[in-house]
Amino acid sequence: MRASKYTGNGRFETADAQPQPPAPGEVVIRVAYNGICGTDLHIAQGHMDHRVSMPAVIGHEMSGVIEQLGDGVSDLAEGQPVTVMPLRWCGECAACEAGHQHICQRLDFVGIDSPGALQQLWTVPASIVIPVPESVELRHAALAEPLAVAVHDVRRARLAAGETAVVIGGGPIGQLIALVARAAGASVILAEPDAERRAFAAAQGSAVVDPVNDDLAAVVEAATAGAGADVVFEVAGTRGTALDATKHARTRGRVVFVAIHPEPVPVDLHRIFWRELEVLGARVYEREDFERAIALLAAGAVPADALITRVVPLEDTEAAFDALLSAEAMKILVDVQGAAK
Repeated sequence: MRASKYTGNGRFETADAQPQPPAPGEVVIRVAYNGICGTDLHIAQGHMDHRVSMPAVIGHEMSGVIEQLGDGVSDLAEGQPVTVMPLRWCGECAACEAGHQHICQRLDFVGIDSPGALQQLWTVPASIVIPVPESVELRHAALAEPLAVAVHDVRRARLAAGETAVVIGGGPIGQLIALVARAAGASVILAEPDAERRAFAAAQGSAVVDPVNDDLAAVVEAATAGAGADVVFEVAGTRGTALDATKHARTRGRVVFVAIHPEPVPVDLHRIFWRELEVLGARVYEREDFERAIALLAAGAVPADALITRVVPLEDTEAAFDALLSAEAMKILVDVQGAAK
């Protein structure tokens, strides 16, 4: 089989690799597509070298079909389309014992802390495999993981029908949050400096704002009769957007920090005090979020084709990372088995 390995300094090498036979309780997946996400870009930029053992096969946004079952696996079948919820937890730490296994204190994020999906045959525990309906194209099913992130973010915010949400940042996760929020019956204002990304959000029904040239606070006030938004999602991940996020929330509104801020950033604590705001963190997902994400894909509630900028073969993995780092694409999928489409 072939695999693409991160070798450091933004470089990827595609070469032959030895497939791993399934142990009891494991399955082998013939990977169809692997999406590249913001976390993968952090890896390529060297920000996570302390976690990634090089050369490393990364990747966790994926779809494929089951190639082989290990002993004891009875609830899955060869040839079945699947995706993977790439989390393995210890079951023993305080977080796990409290029922929060997805943020286990010793969490193994598969595709970062252990080998991922940028390989043609991928062996994983059957417990993290999630079936996908035959009606969902494998290309679309590769979006289940980032969509599950958005589902978790919206669920964590307790966003309800009729409420107003502000999404700061219109990258892939911001766009998906906007889509999930609208599917929940909320009105959405999305702030994004890139004109093409604003156009995409507008086409899906969100109100859009250019935060560089327009006054986002004034737009939010006008849309909410001066009250502010019920929920603000900070997805841009900059010092400025983190500081500004609280100013757009209504009294007792919720501010959800979705973006990864690798360094401490300022937050307006006076505003939090003055309006009795709730500040929430949102990290990864739980199985119910994955199942909801797959249901949204199956229902056609997500414009999957429009989200996917292009598909490239495994040998072009490094070029795909370069394009995303240059903001030349929304979402690039790697066709792990075949040629570019």
